[in-house]
Amino acid sequence: MTAPRDPWADPDTPTEQGAPYSGPPAYPTSVYPAAPYPTAYGQPGYPAPAPYAPPAYGPPGYGHPGYGWPAPGPAGPRRPGQVVTASVLAIVQAAIVAFASAYLLLFASVLGIDLDIDGTVDPRAAAIADEARVLAWVQFASVVALVATGVLALNRRDRGSWLALLAALAAQVLLALHWAVRIVGVLADVPGPDDAVPVLVFGALVFAAGPAVGLGLLLTRASREWFGAGRPGG
Repeated sequence: MTAPRDPWADPDTPTEQGAPYSGPPAYPTSVYPAAPYPTAYGQPGYPAPAPYAPPAYGPPGYGHPGYGWPAPGPAGPRRPGQVVTASVLAIVQAAIVAFASAYLLLFASVLGIDLDIDGTVDPRAAAIADEARVLAWVQFASVVALVATGVLALNRRDRGSWLALLAALAAQVLLALHWAVRIVGVLADVPGPDDAVPVLVFGALVFAAGPAVGLGLLLTRASREWFGAGRPGG
């Protein structure tokens, strides 16, 4: 008994022709339902995407406005240039007076040593040495006052700071005038060149130039209004 022959395995078996090839299957062009854009887009399509909102960075309350942080507040009033210049002049004057006071103290010490070595004490020379020491320490104290009031006027806005800086600068003018008078009184009777006294007097008055300019700047309307603004009703 023979097994039945598979018609697909026998090449002599006639076959039927199938339907002609119609190409690949058609797929839908979109998987999303058609929906019109909002009116602003003016054409049909899909809904417009949501507007992009940049993320916030850093802790709340800081940063650039528009990223979730508040805008910076308005800038405060600016310190007048007259006040700044007067304060800087006070600090510069302090450096000059400190150097001059150290030289004056050294001069008084050398003069005292000469009197001790010589053995003869000239009352006038001893008085000059003592006066030089006292003036040197007074000027050192004025240096501290100039620096303190200059820094205070740059950082505070009240009438007390204004008066303190005025007093410190006025003291420098008075010290310069005192030196001019004393130079004339001490050197007038000392034999020497006649032009020495005017030169020394001029040098003493030069020390008053910076404080005098600072006083003028502090007395201007801008400076007075700046320091008077901190007072009630000022």
